[in-house]
Amino acid sequence: MRTRLIYETHSTTLDNENGIATGWLPGELSARGRVESEELGARRQDVDLVFSSDLRRAVQTVELSGLTVPHFQDWRLRECNYGDLNGAPVDALNPRVERVRTAFPGGQSYHDVMELTRSFLEDVKRWYAGNVVLVVAHSANRWALDHLLGGGTPLEKLITVPFDWHPGWEYKL
Repeated sequence: MRTRLIYETHSTTLDNENGIATGWLPGELSARGRVESEELGARRQDVDLVFSSDLRRAVQTVELSGLTVPHFQDWRLRECNYGDLNGAPVDALNPRVERVRTAFPGGQSYHDVMELTRSFLEDVKRWYAGNVVLVVAHSANRWALDHLLGGGTPLEKLITVPFDWHPGWEYKL
């Protein structure tokens, strides 16, 4: 029995609107983000359970969605830890492609995030087979999912593609 996994990015934060790379900082949804959370809940009524990053902005997205299914927080779904650059302007992270295998100073690499996402997926396959699973997380996790479940596109390529938001990405496990 195949599992349907739906990935949604956390809703817009104050940091997103101000060009700040939040990383492992908690973050706070903006007014726009609060509306987006409600919209997410309205379009995802068909899910069986939700996993989110344990960072505040992802948890808040789920809490404000109005979904009534079980919600589990998993630290393996955190954004990349930018280390010394958590909370810095987004441009300070560039060129990100250099951080695929080399960690940010005091933080992680994108490969590290991919391995944590891989571990999470193994648990979902083992324990939640056949369910519709919603994952609310961050851009680094989407790149990891695209790499692991979307055909093996190298992280180096995924990171350089401009973010094209749309209401969810779907994968089969």
